Amino acid sequence: STTEELIDINNRNNVVPPFAEYEGQDSYFGGEAPLPLAVGYAVVLGFGILFSILTTALVYTNKYFGHKGEITSEHFNTAGRMVKTGLTASVIVSQWTWAATLLQSSNVAWAYGVSGPFWYASGATIQVLLFGVLAINLKKVAPSAHTVCEIVNARWGRTAHKTFLFFCMAANIIVTSMLLLGGAATVQALTGMDYRLAAFL
Repeated sequence: STTEELIDINNRNNVVPPFAEYEGQDSYFGGEAPLPLAVGYAVVLGFGILFSILTTALVYTNKYFGHKGEITSEHFNTAGRMVKTGLTASVIVSQWTWAATLLQSSNVAWAYGVSGPFWYASGATIQVLLFGVLAINLKKVAPSAHTVCEIVNARWGRTAHKTFLFFCMAANIIVTSMLLLGGAATVQALTGMDYRLAAFL
């Protein structure tokens, strides 16, 4: 059959667009959480306690059975400066995939289909690749540096160092707030747990 037989051109204004039933709604679940409230508390508190215990156990295991007898703050912050290229690449991708990436990619997938998250991610691939090359070169030039602000201080002085300190601190506060709010909003949508309580816990 032809296209004219499949679509009535004269009545095309009466065709209901896809997902029109969800227009104006602020929840995919019709205002009701699909999971019980207890699941929200179990996820927020359970995973927090679980990962705290797991991290502590790994630190003590490495202390007694690892190559180093003592783990200093220098070793903890820099992973003993023994991180290889493959792990560095996975760390870059995992740190880039934060709350905005997961939630917004799902949003554009809902709005534009499969191409939405693809083009959303494509916009950030260039800087991720450039940062990987920059990180390798910085490791060669400044092997004992901990932060970008230290490198700026050594290269351009205290004024530039203070400027970068301000912007790096602001970026950290914004990103941390976004992660807390995004995670808390997701828990609230799924379980009905208050987002302020979820963010605090």
